Amino acid sequence: MTSIGTGYDLSASTYSPDGRIFQVEYATKAVENSGTAIGLKVKDGIVLAVEKLIHSKLLVPEANRRIQTIDRHIGLATAGLLADGRHIANRARDEAVNYRDAYDAPTPLKILADRLGLYVQAYTLYSSVRPFGISTILGAVDKDGPSLYVVEPSGVFFGYNGAAVGKGRQLAKTELEKLNLQELTIREAVYEAARIIYLVHEDAKEKEFELELSWIGQETKGVHLQVPKDLQRDAEAKAKAALETFE
Repeated sequence: MTSIGTGYDLSASTYSPDGRIFQVEYATKAVENSGTAIGLKVKDGIVLAVEKLIHSKLLVPEANRRIQTIDRHIGLATAGLLADGRHIANRARDEAVNYRDAYDAPTPLKILADRLGLYVQAYTLYSSVRPFGISTILGAVDKDGPSLYVVEPSGVFFGYNGAAVGKGRQLAKTELEKLNLQELTIREAVYEAARIIYLVHEDAKEKEFELELSWIGQETKGVHLQVPKDLQRDAEAKAKAALETFE
């Protein structure tokens, strides 16, 4: 049975006869049209990496970043519609501030992911709104240690040791599964993240891209920061060399 084109995809509040919400599926397709974002949870921290596709040579480098800081110890990476990603990041910051005001403590990532998932899911309930066209990777080092979550356009969220969203997610997941993440340090994970992003970009190598990298862990004293320029340049150089060897 197919329900496409029969009106069941006109609203996020309408089920098709076979129990699907097409607007949520279309939002997932919007994520798949975006560059790849990955997250690695290793023994001493979190690394986030994004393949930000460059649509014009006139764009200012490092503008409109897809990796953002939510709280001192929390980073967020998105794949999908850029404006939706900024909105979700602002909402996440509001939730983090509310938790600090109420409990006078840093927000545990599991609670933030739960609150953000509820917010995203609310946008699948009403005909007056549309689902968010993004998948969100949240990473943090909190009182429970390193943690990594993904919030999908439907509002469902899961915890991961290694996560990938976006166009190249399948290849990225395959590469992540080959790694012994529990034995890696965050410095080693930066090199692996760069290698994986360069590898998945090969399918769209006619397009320019900008690699975004951030980390949280012992080397940053638990604060979410951009990876230092010299380390990122070294990681990119090794990723390109590994790609040539792979070919």
